[in-house]
Amino acid sequence: MRVLVNGAAGKMGIEVCKAVHQASDLHLAGGVDPSGRQLLTGIKTFSSLQEALDSEKVDVVVDFTTPAALGPSMEICLAHNVPMVVGTTGLTQAELKEWQARALQENWQAIIAPNFAIGAVLMMKYAREAVPFFEQAEIIEYHHAHKLDAPSGTALRTRKLMEEVHDKEIPIHSVRLPGLVAHQEVILGLPGQTLTIRHDSSDRTSFMPGVLLAIRRVKQIKGVVIGLEHILFTDI
Repeated sequence: MRVLVNGAAGKMGIEVCKAVHQASDLHLAGGVDPSGRQLLTGIKTFSSLQEALDSEKVDVVVDFTTPAALGPSMEICLAHNVPMVVGTTGLTQAELKEWQARALQENWQAIIAPNFAIGAVLMMKYAREAVPFFEQAEIIEYHHAHKLDAPSGTALRTRKLMEEVHDKEIPIHSVRLPGLVAHQEVILGLPGQTLTIRHDSSDRTSFMPGVLLAIRRVKQIKGVVIGLEHILFTDI
C-alpha cells in the first residue's frame, strides 16, 4: 500500500513516516507539509494535499494535522476517492455524523480515531464496562502544553462511551503542561471505595501499532468508522 502522510513534519507525522517507512508491506509515497520542512531523507515532500494526490498514486492518506485543516483535507480525499486514517481530533459529533452519511453515499472509507494506542482503547473499553456499577465517575486527561484542543478527543470519546451505559453526566478535567505526552485516568466512586483506570503514553511510538493496523484495514471497512475499537476487537 502506498501511504501519504498529511502533516508529515509534525511530531506525530514524523513518527508515522518512520513507522510506515520501516514496515515491509507499506510504502511511504510522500509527506505533505505546507511549510516545506525537511522530512525523512529521500521522501518526497509536497506543499499541499491536492498537489500530492494530483501527482502521486496513493492508496491511503494518514492525517495528523489541525482541526481547521481536517475538513478541507477530507473533502480532497473524498474527491479523489482515497481512504483516510485520521488521528486529528476536533470534529463535532454533528460533523462526524455528516461524514458518516456522506461516506456511505459516495462509497468512501475512513477510520477516525481519537487515540491509536492499544492501551488507551482498552482503557475506554474497561471504563465503559465498569461505570454501570458506580454512582459517579470523572475523567482527568493530561497532555503536552501545545495540544490545541481541550478536552482531548480521547476524553470526549471515553465520556461518550461511558454515558451510553450510565445516566449521569461525567465531568472532564484537562491539564496542559510541558513534560507530558498523553495521559488519562478515569476515576469511579462508590461509598468507601474508588476504582482508577489509567493509561499513559510516554512516547509517541505508542500510537504507531494502532496507526499501522488502521492503514492495513481501512479498505475493508464501509463508510467512516469512529474509534479503533471497531477494528481492534472485531473481524471485518
